[in-house]
This record gives sequence, C-alpha cells and structure tokens, in this order.
Amino acid sequence: MQTYPTACPYDCPDCCGLLVTVADGKAVRVAGDPAHPFTRGTLCPKMAHYERTVHHPGRLRTPLRRTGKKGEGAFTPISWPEAIQEITARFQNIAREYGSEAILPYSYAGTMGAVQHNGYHAFFYRLGASNLLRTICAPAKSYGVQAVMGKSFITAPQEAQRSDCIVLWSLSMLATDIHFQHDVNVARQRGAKIWCIDTYETQTMARVADEGIIIRPGTDGALALGVLHILLRDGLTDEDFLARYVQGWPELAAQVLPRYTPERVSQLTGIRAERIEAFAHAYGRARATFIRLGSGFSRYTNGAMAARLIACLPAAVGAYAAPGGGLLSSISSSHAIDRECIYHTDWRQPGTRSLNMCELGRILNDTKLAPPVKALFVYSSNPAATAPDQTQVLRGLAREDLFTVVHERFLTDTARYADIVLPATSSLEADDLYYSYGNYCLQRGRAIVLPVGESKSNWQVACLLAQGMGWDEPFFRQTDSDIVEQLIVSTQRCWEQPLDLEKLRRGEPVPLPLAKDYKLDFRTPSGKLEIWNPAHEPALPDYQPPTGDAAAFHFVNAPDPRILDSSFNEREELTRSHTMELMMHPEDAARLHLQDGQRVTARNTRGQAAFTLVITPRAPQGTVVSEGVWSHAVAGGMNTNALTAQRLTDRAGGSTFYDVKVDVIG
Repeated sequence: MQTYPTACPYDCPDCCGLLVTVADGKAVRVAGDPAHPFTRGTLCPKMAHYERTVHHPGRLRTPLRRTGKKGEGAFTPISWPEAIQEITARFQNIAREYGSEAILPYSYAGTMGAVQHNGYHAFFYRLGASNLLRTICAPAKSYGVQAVMGKSFITAPQEAQRSDCIVLWSLSMLATDIHFQHDVNVARQRGAKIWCIDTYETQTMARVADEGIIIRPGTDGALALGVLHILLRDGLTDEDFLARYVQGWPELAAQVLPRYTPERVSQLTGIRAERIEAFAHAYGRARATFIRLGSGFSRYTNGAMAARLIACLPAAVGAYAAPGGGLLSSISSSHAIDRECIYHTDWRQPGTRSLNMCELGRILNDTKLAPPVKALFVYSSNPAATAPDQTQVLRGLAREDLFTVVHERFLTDTARYADIVLPATSSLEADDLYYSYGNYCLQRGRAIVLPVGESKSNWQVACLLAQGMGWDEPFFRQTDSDIVEQLIVSTQRCWEQPLDLEKLRRGEPVPLPLAKDYKLDFRTPSGKLEIWNPAHEPALPDYQPPTGDAAAFHFVNAPDPRILDSSFNEREELTRSHTMELMMHPEDAARLHLQDGQRVTARNTRGQAAFTLVITPRAPQGTVVSEGVWSHAVAGGMNTNALTAQRLTDRAGGSTFYDVKVDVIG
C-alpha cells in the first residue's frame, strides 16, 4: 500500500487536500491532509469515503449506444473506435448541413481541475461550435464585487481568525464551506461575535452563529443600504479610510443613503428595525469586521446589484486596513496559472454565437433559433437534474432529432437521454492541477489508481475526437501530464510571488504567497474602491427589487450537506431512505390544513414537484425551503428545478435559482 497527496476535484470553495491510500491499483482509504494550509486535515461527509464513489459498482465501464427511447436508459456496449467514429461522423454531417454552430458543448464544474474542467474547450473552438456561456453559479456576485473592487485580491479566509465580528452572509457554511469553521472557531475563542444572515434558519445559523438574521428573499441589497445609512447617521464610518481609499462615498451618502432608513428597510426586508440597528452597530463598532459572502443572495434578478451594495460595507468602516478585516467572496486562485495552455482561444472563430447555459431549456426547444442545436455534447455536468426549468430541459433532451453525447462516470439523469455515452475517469484516474476559489492554494493531482473499465479523461477524449476529425495539430498529441507541467511552469509568469514548483510537482499543497499589503492594493482604474463607478449603470449603486413570480410562497432551494448539486446521488449511505422535503412554518401549515410528514406538491407556471412536508419554525412565514438537488432516482420524479426559472440576473447572465415563488397543495 502507498499513500499519495492529492486534491478534492468538486465544485466547492475549499478544494480539500486529500491523502489517498492505494493498494493493487484501487483506492482503499481517503483522509484529509493536515498539511493543507486551509482544509487542515478535515473532510466533509461526502469526501470521507471518496473511494466508494471512485470504485462504485455503478461506474460506467465502456462506451454505450442507445437502443431504447430517450430517457429510458436502454443501451448496448460498443467499442471506443465505434463511438469516436459515430460522434465525429455525426458532427461532420451536422456541420455540413446546418453549420458548426448547430453543435453545442455543455459543461460546468463536475471537476474543477484546470486540465479536465477545460479539456474540451480547444476542440470545440477548433470545430467552430457554439460557445457556451458558463454562468449557472454566481457570475452576478463576481460582477457586483468587481464593480467596487476591480481585480483587487480578495481577503484570505485565515484572516478571519483575527476578526472580532464575522458575518456569514448567505453562506450555508456547514454544507458548502465547512473548513472556514476552523477560522470562525479561532476568532470566537478570541472573543469575536458571529452573525449569520440568510433566508431561513440554516444549520449554520442554528449551530454556529451568535446572532441570526432571517431576511426576505432577494432583499439583501436593501439591508446593506440600511446598514450604511445607520453607519453614516451614527458616525461609525472610517472617514480617513474613505477619503484615502474610496471613490464615491460622498455621492452615495448624499444621493442614496437618506432614503434607506431602518423603518423603510424593515418594510423591504422583513427584519425588525431594531435588529437592523443592532447589526449595524455591531458591524460599525467592531475593530476588524470580516464578511464571508456566499452566493445564494446573488441568484435573484437583482443579484449583481446586491453584491455591489454589500461590497460597499467594508469600505465604509475601513475593514481592509485592520488585521482580521475584509471581505471574502470568491478568490481567483486560477490567476496563478495560464489557462491558455489548455484553452487555445486563438482557435475561437470570430462571430461565433454564444448561448447561455441557464437557458438550455429554451435553446433546445426554440424552433426559430438559427441554426437550431442539432448536437449536444455534455460533460462534467448533469443538466437534466441541475439546469433551471427542468420540464423544458427534459422536453428538449427528448428530441429524437437531437444527437446527444454524454461523457460521464455514472448513468446520470442526462446520460439516460444520450445517443452515445462515454465512460469518464474520476480525479484519481487522471492527472490535473487544482486551484481553489475559497483559499489561496494550488495542488497537483496524479493518476494514482487504474482507470475503471475503459474510462478516459476529458482531455484524452478531446484528443481522440480531434484525431477522428482528421486534425493533425501537435496540441492534440499531448498528454494530460504535458499540460499539467505547462501550467506549473506558467505560475512563474502569472503569480507575483515565487512558488515552490518542486513541491507542486510532487503533489503537495502549495499556498500562494500574498504581499504584506495586499488588502490595500486596490486594482481598479482609480486605484481606490469604486462605490461610484462610471463604467457601470447606474454609476452609483441603489437597491433594485427582485422579479419573482406570482404565487403564495417564496421558494428557497438550498444546499444539502450530503450531496453537491447532483453529485454523490449514487452513494446509498448518503441518500438512503431520503425523500425530497419541503420545510414550512407551522402557522402557514395550519392555515393550509397541512400535516407534518404528508405528501405535498409545490407548483407554479413552469411545473410541479412532490415533497414530504416538514413543519418547522426554521422556515419563516411566507417562505418554503427544500435542501439538495436530487436525482430522478432519489427524488422519485421531478426535482426542485421543475420550479426554477430560466430568467437571468441583472448583470453577467447568471442563474436566478432562488428568485422563485410557488403554491403548495396537499
């Protein structure tokens, strides 16, 4: 037996360091790596037995061709040469008849490794396929924060250990960012107070927070303005910091903040005025405030504006000048590497159309789209379960004239609709380089176990497809390891501080060093934090209400700690005996004459889904909550995305998964 260091590949800000023990070509044990500077040896329940996913009996082992109706899951095994020949022949025929833009790749973050996450990009650029706008997570949050901070470095999570006031804003930490709890606990032991702001009583609010604030969905920007109003009114702003480091504070103070009194903000947010006052005073009087900003608040039609307003809070109190203060939204550790090594964007053909992944249902069913999408290539994603407006997505996937290829580890909801299914490797079967969006760290992952069956990595299949198309570029003759080495070397020109490249090559976690004054190095056109930003409309941020639907209840589809989007649905010990649950406040349940544990249906104009009712005060009145994106096999039918909308955020074309209302019937 031998133990290897590697990294967790999943779409989580933590990117855990792993120690994987291998015997006879198989992983037999997965543990946390105590040498990782952020995850520090702990694992979430999903990764604690990652070997059960890697060697699960349900893993796909050979290419498959569909033999039944789409969605039935009836397939017969074929060889890799047969699969590649059929795919490339169909692509060539579609390109001749409709143009290459009739082919659409669809992927997201089934793996976060720089090679496998981006492994197909160059192939589809070279092919001339439609470009996919990968916006399903939180681009609105990034847009709003960058409107104020530009390309400035985001505050490192370990900084929070020295804070005396930590705000977990729209962050279900125990489900999506558990390693940050270590820093929170250190700060608490030193006397810090922990505030949690969310749309319902999450486990994080119940178990971690000293103070919890439940906000009406989609009104976070109004709360930020109310806090700024109180900070200004009560002399709690850092005027020296504002004068030196901030652009636009006088304009915001004079033109916007007077309208956001505690009383008005209470009406908008549903938070009592005295609670808004208490929070503002705690935030303004702290020595070093630290906001850890999640993503849920940005998945409304006003998401970018809300992020922009929240980003004004640390500017108002000078948090960046204090040890332990700042704002952590999403860290761009990917900037440490040159992803052009795998992208090859010079092959991207000018004028090629871009299609937004959040609108997949509309795209696949749009009879006026020219050219229509006639081929769909899905990898590292499961849109049949995870894309909004599930009814429309499934209708599109069921088209007999749509040639669909899915490269996957399991026969997912989407794979059941494929014409060709290709078996994919797990992260332990392929080389890669991992970066985090929740901490400053890089780590190499190696192929340390034998491939399951005939599984191949994303990059390997991209190279096979290029060969099948008759292309002879040397780029497609490289191995996964060749690309990883280029990425490692690229850190020397991409990161401003030197890294230990040999340590990185060995697969050990390597922290990205930061300059001593990085928090005050504001990389914006003005060199300051830009509350007033003429490059954005409006130049001064102001509250915008969400769009929502016309129905009785706000519907929050929150994360579940047992799964990640639809990943890990295959693990019976995580999903056994589970039914989709819908939390409802006791007074709402009594009004509707509903009983705890009964089957109910949530519905709106887009669709409906069945749930088991859980009556609990954790859900506020007027809001119902379901946790997790469950597969068809676990949910027993349509999941929460039967209810979500394809509408986009105010900026950056992001998803609006949370900007939803439903009616509930027994």
